[in-house]
Amino acid sequence: MWIQKEISLKARTRGFHIITSEVLSAIPELRQCKVGLFNIFIQHTSASLTLNENVSSDVRKDMETHFNKMVPENAPYYTHTYEGADDMPAHIKSSLLGPSLTIPVSNGQLNMGTWQGIYLCEHRDYGGSRQIVITLMEE
Repeated sequence: MWIQKEISLKARTRGFHIITSEVLSAIPELRQCKVGLFNIFIQHTSASLTLNENVSSDVRKDMETHFNKMVPENAPYYTHTYEGADDMPAHIKSSLLGPSLTIPVSNGQLNMGTWQGIYLCEHRDYGGSRQIVITLMEE
């Protein structure tokens, strides 16, 4: 069986935010799934998703700091600049991290590591709410 839902995530500040519980609460059908795949896809080009450390907020701060140094604003070679200084870097960061995650499902739960959580990576200063498509494929 396949289940698909679209959800809207509230607007968040620029940075890396754990959204695991918010995503899981949107798909209670997961609890009935013995074996399957869980895909989450973000419908935006200036935000992304990743799987990483779910306990230490320092990891999220360090990720934001590193990405801002790796992909700086106002680089003189950017030509796509009419949407603000944070827009082109947001597109690059989004491409580096990617728009989707696929996670195995086992016995009604996402089969992630102990310290893993789903991150919304907000790359804009004022990105607004974000639309997510969740697809559960189960045996």
